[in-house]
Amino acid sequence: MFLEEKKKRLGAAMAGLLAAGLLLAGCGGSEQGAAGKAVAVKAVTVLQQNTPLSSEYAGQVRGFDEVKILPRVSGTIMEKFFTGGQFVQEGEALYRIDSRQYESAVLSARATLAQSEATLNNAQIDLQRDEELLASAAIAEQTATTQRARVHEYEAMVAANAALLKRAQENLDDTTVYAPLSGRLDVNDVAVGTYANAGQTALVTIGSVDPVYVQFSISETQYLAFMHLQELNSGNMENATVSITLSNGQEYPIMGKLVQADRALSSNTGTLTVKALFRNPNGMLLPGMFARVRLGGEVVPNALLVPQRAIQQVLNKTFVIVVGPDNKSETRNVELGEKIGSYYIIRSGVNAGEAVVVEGLTKLQAGMDMNVTMVTPEEMGFTLDAAPTEKTTAQS
Repeated sequence: MFLEEKKKRLGAAMAGLLAAGLLLAGCGGSEQGAAGKAVAVKAVTVLQQNTPLSSEYAGQVRGFDEVKILPRVSGTIMEKFFTGGQFVQEGEALYRIDSRQYESAVLSARATLAQSEATLNNAQIDLQRDEELLASAAIAEQTATTQRARVHEYEAMVAANAALLKRAQENLDDTTVYAPLSGRLDVNDVAVGTYANAGQTALVTIGSVDPVYVQFSISETQYLAFMHLQELNSGNMENATVSITLSNGQEYPIMGKLVQADRALSSNTGTLTVKALFRNPNGMLLPGMFARVRLGGEVVPNALLVPQRAIQQVLNKTFVIVVGPDNKSETRNVELGEKIGSYYIIRSGVNAGEAVVVEGLTKLQAGMDMNVTMVTPEEMGFTLDAAPTEKTTAQS
């Protein structure tokens, strides 16, 4: 009885082990079948075309002309003819300085000049008489010579006094301060009643608003690369196109042009300061504003373009997965060039017309079967614009 019960238990245990083995075998077979399925991916064709190349830099708007207005004469500010931030035309009156002492100086200088002119006139009359007397030998030669010298002395005195009157009149005229150029005034201006020192007190700052500069800096490497591409395209730096994007992401609608570059690299930063000139008819660009500067104009001939989404990097290797023969995945090491919008320029590793995988990469390894769906750049949202808008999916 005991032996029969023991045999039954042993038989049940063996049956259970056999069933478990069959179940595991079935699971393993299922996994192997799944591994053998082709991986669904999306791929795009490698482009080859002449590609405009642009670079972006941080820039700042600067006034084309900006002047601190200093008084030419000292005195108390009596009147102010503008409000801070106002736009004024060249030659428009801005301030009036107390002119009383300068009016007195003009009257005094005028009187001194008149006195010296009268003295000169008398001396010239005396000289004319002496010349007549000398002609009839009525006086000595020395007397006439002395009178001639006296006339020259008085002529010099008249010239000096005339210069003093001119200076006094200029000082009087300078008590009214005029705008040296057309532009917008700063709001930090001195108030009426302030004592202004000639050549020292900054009354107000004025700056032109159209056009304006946008100043930015480029590295030595960027400068050399840019000039090299310009040589390839038979151009020069001034032919480059310049556009800016404002801090709110809005692209400024008017293109600029490069007009100035520093003569040397900065010893502190190793960068070259460059200025681009932009028209500003509506006054949108204000000095001090920040902007992203996009510098273009150079073209890379027959550039190979691969979407950024196709690029994979592991440690120090950069590669893409190419659709090989029979739709098998093939890994290619690539050398990256410049990034342009959604694309990278590829210097080596792929050929024009080949298909690279842009979606489904996480499931792929080299040599795997793929179920390839060819898509267009437009369908994926790929673009050569500097600010691309790519379509995203749940898996890539």
